[in-house]
Amino acid sequence: MKSIFDTSACQLILERMDKLHPNLPAQWGKMNVPQMLAHCQAPIQVGLGEKKIQQSVVGFLFGRIAKKQLLKDAPFKKNLPTDPSFIIKDERRFDHEKQSLQLLIQRFAITDQARLARMKHPFFGYMTAEEWGRLVWKHLDHHLLQFGV
Repeated sequence: MKSIFDTSACQLILERMDKLHPNLPAQWGKMNVPQMLAHCQAPIQVGLGEKKIQQSVVGFLFGRIAKKQLLKDAPFKKNLPTDPSFIIKDERRFDHEKQSLQLLIQRFAITDQARLARMKHPFFGYMTAEEWGRLVWKHLDHHLLQFGV
């Protein structure tokens, strides 16, 4: 399983991001490319401790089960539910969002993994650094595939 902490896997994500342009059509979902780039920043900001979101009751009850399913080798399913605080509806600037996400990915890839394991995900609860790395990679991969890259 790939992880954002693997240097080559991280580099591949960044290279795929370079193939994006603002008018690529989505193969599923409602977001355009700039909105997707902004959306992808939110979970990384949670892991870095920059975005605070309380765990929901649904997350408390079902988060561990969902985490096990999402961390399997299979890609994410299309149109999975999204935490409302991660939904981006307003228009965004492509260049700004792309650069912001690239910088967040680079920071996350070198973050203190022991500190990361103490960060609580708003749906899945506490996760190991390995789980965070896999989840971030899979989430980015999912949305890059959404736009065909």
